[in-house]
Amino acid sequence: MANRKRILIVDDDSDLVELLNIFLTGKGYELLTASDGKQALQLLGDHPVDLVLLDVMMPYMDGYHVAFEISNKMGTEAPKIVLMTSRDTVREKGVILLSGAHSVMQKPFDLEELDQKIKEMLA
Repeated sequence: MANRKRILIVDDDSDLVELLNIFLTGKGYELLTASDGKQALQLLGDHPVDLVLLDVMMPYMDGYHVAFEISNKMGTEAPKIVLMTSRDTVREKGVILLSGAHSVMQKPFDLEELDQKIKEMLA
């Protein structure tokens, strides 16, 4: 289906990626996955997406830097970015805002809450 929204999941936790893949595919989204920031940036160069679900703590490049790279390189064409983190989002609010991310989900999160956040971001 050409009108399906495409989401890129970027997380080094393969179990979480698998869970999100099953859940979000069931909700009708088309998914791409990457296990680190470098791979995510490469995928975005070849495959436009509507939304990026981006883990903060990953190897090679953390999610803040990936979000910053996406926002700076793609400008107004950049997809919406939702950071996913187990870190204290209140203490890191400044870094989150500077990264270019549009929203943040505190891990662990409820899948239905994530679905609502995705709908808000894609509206």
